[in-house]
Parts: sequence; structure tokens; C-alpha cells
Amino acid sequence: MNGRNLPGRHSGNGAGAGLLFLRETQIRAAQQLLLLAWRDLGEAVELALAAEGLGHAHHRVLQILAFRPGLTVGELQKVLGLTRQSLSRTMGELLERDLVVQKPGHRDRRQKFLELTAKGTEVEARLFGFQRDRIVAAYREAGGEAVAGFRKVLTGILGEDSSTLLSERQETDNRRRT
Repeated sequence: MNGRNLPGRHSGNGAGAGLLFLRETQIRAAQQLLLLAWRDLGEAVELALAAEGLGHAHHRVLQILAFRPGLTVGELQKVLGLTRQSLSRTMGELLERDLVVQKPGHRDRRQKFLELTAKGTEVEARLFGFQRDRIVAAYREAGGEAVAGFRKVLTGILGEDSSTLLSERQETDNRRRT
């Protein structure tokens, strides 16, 4: 077990440096804030989702495909933690509404890669706009150092699969810039 996985251990000079332990109430308060923030970000798009005739499962698929286009159905299922049956229903509706497209693989035509259509990109961007407004306001109020610390905390919470997904996205973004 490495030091990162030990409860209450912090290393380096960043946020939390010098704290040997955190009280249970502090950890519980952080968990509650994350839960409430997630709920409120969902509420920020509630009316727009209803106007589009979409639900939260549809929104999650759109968000992931905007973040990481080209996932296979199996990869998307793993990222979202959905059953094949649940994802199949959601995907069927998104495909029918021309928000998502399946493209066959070059080497294996049976493999299906998922991407947002132009219409799907537009809908996802509009939904993100409602959430972006809240995030930008909170970032501005907190300031740059707090934002950097917040990103470190969230990154530290990520599991291996999510960290890998994030790293792959960052590598793709870096290749596009060069």
C-alpha cells in the first residue's frame, strides 16, 4: 500500500500539507458538498433536458462522448457503470434522434465507435452552458489557488479507470495542439 492510499496521509507542499489526519466530520462535510454540487449541476440543466425530451442518462452519454469521442459501446458502458440493457435503451433513443452516430471500425467492422453528431454537439454544448455558468462563478469567487487545489483534490479522488480516461483525453488534447 502506498502513502497515497493511507487515510489521513498527505505529502508534498500542496493543499493539506502538514495535516496528519482529517476529522471524520471534515471528510463527511466534503462528501456532502460533492454530493450537493453534483445534484445542483444536474438541476442546472433540468429544464433544458425536459425541453429536449431527454433525461439524465442521455445527458451523461452526451457529456462523455463530448469529452471522449470514439468510445466503443463497451467502453461507454464501463465508463458510465450502466447495464447493457439500460445503455441500449438510452443509446437507441440518442441514435433515433440523430444526436449520436455509430461508426464501424476500420480493422473490425463489427466494432462500433460512438460520436456526437452536429446536432448532438449542439445539444451537449447548450446543456454544458448552464453548468459552465455555475462553475465559472464558483471559480471566480474562489480564486486561482483554490481552483488549483480543488482540481488536485478531485484528481486525487478519481479511481484508476477515471484517471486513465482523463489521461487519454489530455494526451489527445496535447496532440491536437502540436
